[in-house]
Amino acid sequence: MKNYFDLTDRVAIVTGCSTGLGVQMARALASQGCKIVPIARRLEKLQEVAKMLADEFYVETYPIRCDITNTDNVNAMVKEVMEHFGRIDILINNAGTGAVAPAEDITDEQFANEMNIDLFGSFKVARAVAKEAMIPAKYGRIINIASMYGLVGNKIAPASPYHAAKGGVVNLTRALAAEWGKYGITCNCICPGYFVTPLTKETLNSSWFQEYARDAIPEERYGNEGELDTAALFLSAPASSYVNGIMVPVDGGYTCI
Repeated sequence: MKNYFDLTDRVAIVTGCSTGLGVQMARALASQGCKIVPIARRLEKLQEVAKMLADEFYVETYPIRCDITNTDNVNAMVKEVMEHFGRIDILINNAGTGAVAPAEDITDEQFANEMNIDLFGSFKVARAVAKEAMIPAKYGRIINIASMYGLVGNKIAPASPYHAAKGGVVNLTRALAAEWGKYGITCNCICPGYFVTPLTKETLNSSWFQEYARDAIPEERYGNEGELDTAALFLSAPASSYVNGIMVPVDGGYTCI
């Protein structure tokens, strides 16, 4: 029986992999034999994640502290991964942040920070990985993590910088898919809905937001841990070679109405 999602001996970089959705997607890839390079700014957290993955799935892990907004950091990280593994097959661009405030009160610094992390940071990592590893290998799977808020607006939690940055990630995905497809690189985007993470926990646990979610989401609930796994595996798989430039909302139906 063929395992279409087998990632044995593949190497994946996962940014924002100290907590939350990044760790969940790293676990999904590791469960299929993938070697994991968890990336974030907090080395102690990364080392915990790396040990957990290695102990549970018996895969090689190689945590690297990296600030994705720093170009020198990013280039050095990619060089280190190539020196250690000699290849980078998969990139999950997951690192991000979120400023919530009425648009009229958003500061220049908040808007710039959102763009710098969510959009420019994702581009910096993709650029370095493609140039140093994927284009020479004529193979790659890039998965950008945007948000359903990159596809639509919202009336419940004003977050204009987040919408703008994630909308940029959506169209950056299309641009890179169009440009790098000739190199055997696919670039796709997952647009998660409401998942409880350290970044969203306070808002999502409030009674007013839970009431809103029941009305706004066809499934009438938030996403559960693990419900992004199959999307990440599908887009990471070697067999998904003709899937390029798509957006996959994983949102319980939020964006369908």
